[in-house]
Amino acid sequence: MAGTDERVAQNREVIEEFRARDGVVGGRFEGLPLLLLTTTGARSGEPRVSPLAYLADGGRWVVFGANGGRTDHPGWYHNVLAEPAVRVEVGGEVFAAVARPLADGEERDRLWATQTGALPVLEQLAGRTGRTVPVVVLERVDG
Repeated sequence: MAGTDERVAQNREVIEEFRARDGVVGGRFEGLPLLLLTTTGARSGEPRVSPLAYLADGGRWVVFGANGGRTDHPGWYHNVLAEPAVRVEVGGEVFAAVARPLADGEERDRLWATQTGALPVLEQLAGRTGRTVPVVVLERVDG
């Protein structure tokens, strides 16, 4: 797995390409529904941008905290627990949203099954984590 500095550099490249091409990204993310999630750092208070694969669910966007199969939850997940007000970029659209982590239950199970059916590698990553992968719904805030 890539080291932290390498992951930061890779994410920066993906973010730049995403913004330059209205949400279209090539390479390992080509053809994958991708959004940019801006959270507020739980410790730093600074904005943090994460490119994430997502599942569209009606008027909501669902993201999954597999963290590349690492044993710890991703930083963006810790950030949304501390501050659920986020910014989402999908395609060329940017909007405010609220992040709502889903506890175990029917809704989480349905969304997980849908995403792992569409993206089987997610199940493989989850198997390596040794933890329950967070499922987070992003709900647009009007205004």
